[in-house]
Order: sequence, then C-alpha cells, then structure tokens
Amino acid sequence: MRTAVVRVNVDPDNALEPAQLTGGMALLLDSVGRAGVIAKDLGTMPAGHREVQLLITGDDVDAAKQAALDLCSKAFPANPAAGAVTFVSRGTDDDAYGVLAGFGLTGDIVRTPGEDGFDIVEVTLREADLERVPESRIHTALEASLNCEVRIRAE
Repeated sequence: MRTAVVRVNVDPDNALEPAQLTGGMALLLDSVGRAGVIAKDLGTMPAGHREVQLLITGDDVDAAKQAALDLCSKAFPANPAAGAVTFVSRGTDDDAYGVLAGFGLTGDIVRTPGEDGFDIVEVTLREADLERVPESRIHTALEASLNCEVRIRAE
C-alpha cells in the first residue's frame, strides 16, 4: 500500500488568528498523531502559507484528498483546500505499479538482483501504451521512484 502526502491549505481565506491556527494544529496532531502529519507552527506562518502535509495510506488520490480535508475540517474553523498530492516512495514494486498507474498504464514488473548488489527492475508494457506515453518519461519516473536500474520492454 502506498502513502500519499496531501497538502492542505487550512486557511485559504486568511481569516484565522494565530491562536486558532495553533489550536487547530494541536487538534490535528491529537487526531492523526505525529506520524501522520508534518507539523508546522501555523500560528507564525504568513497568510497564503498556512499549509499542512498529511500522510494518508492509499492509492486513490481523490480519496486521500477527501480524507485529509475531513481531518482538517474538524481541526480548523475554516474551509480548507486540498493542494498537490505526491507519494512517498520506498522503492517497492507497489511504488512502481503506482508510477505506471499515474500514467494510466499497467504492466508486468520483475525484480532481479544485479551483480553489484543493486536491483534491476524490468517493466513490460504494451507497445500501444509506449506510443501514447513517451518511454523516457516512464523510465525517468520509475528510476526516481525505485532508485535502481530500470529496463523497459514492449510486447
């Protein structure tokens, strides 16, 4: 299972006072825990930069955004707005499948140990998919996510 990092602007209207921001962060930390939120002292943040980052387990971006918004809505007396969503990468096959899904692709992944101790990941994709999405984009994203050698082949 992947871990999404969901950014949420907890005060998009810049209406909350520093005490409300600090109190909201305390409530958020109580409900999520330190492992689920990247804590900031929101009370000292300037308007427009009152953003928290929540760690949400799951592959579905929309579900992760909604879960983060629900948590922030309970903690802050404002209408929070979800921002960018990225995923934590641990270099697993789940991460590779997630990268492929981000491009709207499916494929087969085979991991083998290399002679130098580093894994080699071979990804098999459909030829039609490689005509739609440039192989270089897929290759770069997979290498960045997996931190190992990636070989793409078409069938």
